[in-house]
Amino acid sequence: MQKKSSTAKMKSKILSIALVFVLVLGLVACGSSEDSGSDSEGGSDESFSVGFALRTTNGAYYATIGDIITEQCEELGWECTVLDANDDTTTELENMETLTASGVDLIFLDCVDPSAATASQQVAYDAGIPVINLDSGVDDTSMQVTTVYSNNEQNGLEVGQYYAATLDEGFEISAVLLSGNTGSIAGTQRRDGMFAGIIMERTGCTEEEAWAAAEEMEASLVSSGKAFNEEAKFTITGQGWGNWTVDEGLVAAEDLITANPDVNLVMAENDPMLIGAMTALDNAGITYGTDGTAQLISAADGSKDGYDAIKEGKILAIGENSPVMIAELGMQIAQEILVDGEDPESYDDITMTEAAAVTAENVDEHYDYGF
Repeated sequence: MQKKSSTAKMKSKILSIALVFVLVLGLVACGSSEDSGSDSEGGSDESFSVGFALRTTNGAYYATIGDIITEQCEELGWECTVLDANDDTTTELENMETLTASGVDLIFLDCVDPSAATASQQVAYDAGIPVINLDSGVDDTSMQVTTVYSNNEQNGLEVGQYYAATLDEGFEISAVLLSGNTGSIAGTQRRDGMFAGIIMERTGCTEEEAWAAAEEMEASLVSSGKAFNEEAKFTITGQGWGNWTVDEGLVAAEDLITANPDVNLVMAENDPMLIGAMTALDNAGITYGTDGTAQLISAADGSKDGYDAIKEGKILAIGENSPVMIAELGMQIAQEILVDGEDPESYDDITMTEAAAVTAENVDEHYDYGF
């Protein structure tokens, strides 16, 4: 009996040790499972910090870019700091200095001015922090990863072609132009794109020839505030500056319409200014839209208000410049660099979203990408 009792105690001791071993293994396995789950959900255990030196939050377009960057960083578990320059180049530089000093891993920049952006980029470049420009082009591309924006030239060209295709052969275009701000690279590309599209559609020339003719109109516009292409029967009788907004677009349009009451085309470099022009046309008693005297086209951007006006037959066409698409593409590149280890210097100077003229035929397909 005594021997049997000792054997039983030994078995009990071995069983206890085995149970403890199994328990330890279970805890280790459980921990491994949790870690594995974390990896599968986030793609990486490493968190990054991102800064965004935003031109301004005053306007739905810019605010949407900031919101999308912030939301996607939160989804990835990244820290994101957005600083508003309030359209001031000095504040922008200070914001870039603040973000650089904080040691962020990458900076997005939507610059106030393409020339002043050189100093802003230099701060981050000297600190070895990659900079991805969103929306606004910069003069000096040597210190950036890339600039992400819509295809301004092709958007404008497609909008111009679409408008010109609606005209009778002998129709004489008498247009006024609403531009954003002087020196804007995007603004020049957008209006020249519309010029080229109209010329190409009305004359049957090649795209290369159309761009050459558009550049001639641009030079005339800069020197005299007017431009003309005889073969396309296309005259621009005045240019106004609406600073990209509805309110200032209204003021600029009122001045242009007062000076050019026979206008039959209002062209704009973004649709908020065009919406301001609609009020100016109403006040002047000039009908517009599907059954009106004047047609309205914009090379960009694609606000929900603009798309609603297309649905209502008030605006003919808008080039798609989606802040949602731009922000998403910028974040894709950021992940390639920070998570996948892509070389920041391997990217082209310009990365563009796909061009599209949004019209009554396709507005529903593009509506959710508006802002």
